Formats: sequence, C-alpha cells, structure tokens
Amino acid sequence: MSKPIVAVVGRPNVGKSTLVNRLAESRDAIVHESRGVTRDRSYHTTDWNGREFVLIDTGGIESVKSKDVFAPRIREQALAACDEADVIIFVVDGTVGVTDEDEEVARVVRKTDKPAFLCVNKLDNPENETALWDFWSLGVGEPRAISAGHGHGTGDLLDDVVAAFPPETDDADEEPEDDVLNVAIIGRPNVGKSSLANRLAKRNRSIVSDVAGTTRDAIDTMIEWKGQRFRLVDTAGMRKKTQVHEDVEYYSLVRGLEAMDRADVCLLVVDASVGVTEQDQKLLGMAVDRGCALVILLNKWDLITTEEQRNDVAQSLTQRMIFAPWAPSINVSALTGRAVDKVLEAAVKAAENHSQQIPTPKLNQLLTQLRESGYTVTDKGRRLKVNYGAQTGTKPPVFTFWCNAPDLVNDNYERYLENRLRENFDLSGTPIRLKFRKKSED
Repeated sequence: MSKPIVAVVGRPNVGKSTLVNRLAESRDAIVHESRGVTRDRSYHTTDWNGREFVLIDTGGIESVKSKDVFAPRIREQALAACDEADVIIFVVDGTVGVTDEDEEVARVVRKTDKPAFLCVNKLDNPENETALWDFWSLGVGEPRAISAGHGHGTGDLLDDVVAAFPPETDDADEEPEDDVLNVAIIGRPNVGKSSLANRLAKRNRSIVSDVAGTTRDAIDTMIEWKGQRFRLVDTAGMRKKTQVHEDVEYYSLVRGLEAMDRADVCLLVVDASVGVTEQDQKLLGMAVDRGCALVILLNKWDLITTEEQRNDVAQSLTQRMIFAPWAPSINVSALTGRAVDKVLEAAVKAAENHSQQIPTPKLNQLLTQLRESGYTVTDKGRRLKVNYGAQTGTKPPVFTFWCNAPDLVNDNYERYLENRLRENFDLSGTPIRLKFRKKSED
C-alpha cells in the first residue's frame, strides 16, 4: 500500500521544520530564524518501529490579513497538505502562548476531521505542565509538551502518530522504485521552473510567483506519462555564489546541487526573453560535471515575437552552450503550454542514451575506420595508435581506449574522437567520458 502521510502545520516560526528534521532524522528541511523560510510543502520519507511514512513540511499559515505577498499561496499549500494527510501534527510555540494565528490554524485543522496531535514546542522543561493549559482552548485535543530541538517527547509522539495510521494491507502489486526517472528542474531564479513543474504535473504543486526566489526547498512530485513514472524535483533558483547573501539562499543552492546529484536527467530552464546568460552556462557546466543527462528548455517563448529576437536567442545558445552542443533544446512556454508535451519525451530519450550500452564490436568497427582515415597525433617521431576500445560505464557512458601512448592524447584528439562517437551512435542529451590506457606489452 502507499505510505501514510503526516502533515506538520502551524503558524510561522514555531519550529515545524526543526521537528520534521528531528522526526525524519535528517537535515532536509531548511531551518532558519527568519519568519516564513518554508514556503512550498516538501516531502520527507522516514520510518518508526518499521512503519514507513511521509512527512510533509508546510509553510507557516498566517492571518488572512497578512501583508506578506506569499501568505495566501502558502496557506493554499498548507491546506493542500492537510487534504493529502492521514494524520496532522499541529505545532505551536509554548514560549509565546496562544496567538490569533494559532487559532486560525486550529480552525483549519478542526475542519479536516482527521487524527490531529497538538504539539506545544520549545518546552525544554518537561515538568512545566502549566504552560500547556492555555492551549486546550484551541479545541484540537490534549496539548503535549515537546522540544523539537532537544528531542523531548518526540518518541511518544511518533508512537501515537503511527498508531493512528490506517491498517497495513499486503499489496503484492506495489510498483518498484526502479522504474522511476528522476528529473531535476534547474535554472536561475524566476525563469519559470515552478510553472513548468505545475504544467507537467497538470496541477498546482508548487507556489508560483513573479518574485525571484519563491522556491527555496527542492520539491518532489510524482507523475506518470505513457507508462513511465517520473519524479520531478523543482529546485530552488540558483544564483551566483557572490549573490548568495542569506544563509537560506546558501542552503537552497546546496539542495539544488543535491537534486542534480540524484537526478537521471536535468531540465535546464532558460528565460528565452533574456537569452542564455553566464549563470545558465555555469549551471549547465555543473550538471555536465555531475554526469547528468540534459535537456535545455527555452521558456517564455511566447514573449519571442520577432525574427531578430529568435536570432538573438539562437546566438546566445550557440555561444554559451558551445561545450555541450549535444544537449537538445526545446522552445517552450509554461504559461501557454507550448511544446510542453515534448519535454517528457526528450527527457526519456536523454535518459535512454544516458544508460545505453554500445556493443564492443560496433565500437571497434568505428576505431578501425578511424585508423584507416589516418587522423592521429604525432610528436617527435612518436605516433598515437588506438588499438582497442570498450564501453566501461553508463550514466553517463564511459569509453575506455587502449593505446600505445596515452600521454600523446590531447584535447583536439579527444574532441575528434567524441565527435565521431556522436556521429555514429545516438548520444544526444548525455555527456560522455573518455579514458585512455596504455596497451600492455606481450
């Protein structure tokens, strides 16, 4: 059966993300003293006494009168988390007492008619029971003292949460995770990553705003297309390191890099109305260095209306992405839906090429043709001779060549060999690695 879901809700800055990290035994959720750090809802898989479940860390629910531009959308995301959840953990701050915002969250929780646990956080002294009395007024059951920071009370909380889950059922037909394609949506802030994720998922999964830096955590969404399951990771917008002034932005950058590391394919979203920037180029380089398959999406194509604009975008793409001409590009518009149906198809194709295994006989047939062409490297009477080759790795494809003098191999020869490989085999959408070893003497 699917894993039970536990939503952690509350007003801003009561320690929800700290509690999620404590319960999940991880540091996945961004924690910061600033109010409203968590905006989207994020998912964290964990287990307790052998029962696996999913924790949803939500943004703080603020008053409907809040002046925060994100407040209404954060509220929507938190409400969506409550709708998804089997159990709700309602977190309040025991050092402050009941606030108007707590009462507003309590009204939301009471309407769900789901098992709910009222956790009075930041009570480092478990003997201070008088601090709980005020919270009975919220009408969400018996308040319990916890300290997310120190772990006090969290074990008993987990015992009760797991006991409230629906009964387990055997499901022999449960789908394995092996067939899931991990797709990281990367790009600079405000290029339309969340809009694209929502368009692909056909539902509003992430908060979308024209304010740069709306998404701070990496958000996972499971979708299916033509029988293929995808895990979409909508990452926080990545800025130049010199522009990462806040601690929060630093952690967001780290999350984005981690998303790359576990991705099979990266969708690099570029703002076509701006063109390919230096930062886009650096992000592509980071993905290539990590061996990710790659598809470039020129988003906001609906804003490109003249031939001159199209030429400018094409020129910037050629100049900035010269070291990865193998990465396909698609002109899309997350706003209008233009060509979005081609995105998943391109991701699947890039993933297939990323994991393919080229037969050794075909590879050596190509090497024979290259030797007959006569192109090689010579230096002071020495002549490079590549005797044999084999593919020795996948994701990305790794090709190892045995030759008489590996030290003669230079950048020009590597580019020549890579170009010939790409001409003869379909390696679009994936970087490749070339290794050269000295042929052992008989």
